Amino acid sequence: MSEKRNRQDQKRRLLAAKYEWRRKLSKSFCKDPELPSDMRDQHRSKLSKWPRNSSFARVKNRCTFTGRSRSVYKFFRMSRILFRGLASRGSLRGIKKSSW
Repeated sequence: MSEKRNRQDQKRRLLAAKYEWRRKLSKSFCKDPELPSDMRDQHRSKLSKWPRNSSFARVKNRCTFTGRSRSVYKFFRMSRILFRGLASRGSLRGIKKSSW
């Protein structure tokens, strides 16, 4: 199941990256009060026709190994549970589990 989630997340990331500039440009046109309302409506309709997964709001940080969506460290892209286990074994470079 985690492989399916990771593939779906990767597809969303690629789609969001593809449409990023277009979405930002259309959103800025929609918010500009100096433009005529018909032009703003035109850009709003353009936004609604693009795929929903092209929005970065729909991208979820997931652990690349387990597929877990909660408590994922963004820098390592792994869950805290897996991170703690690897850190205590010394498998991560530059990371050392502290104890005092």
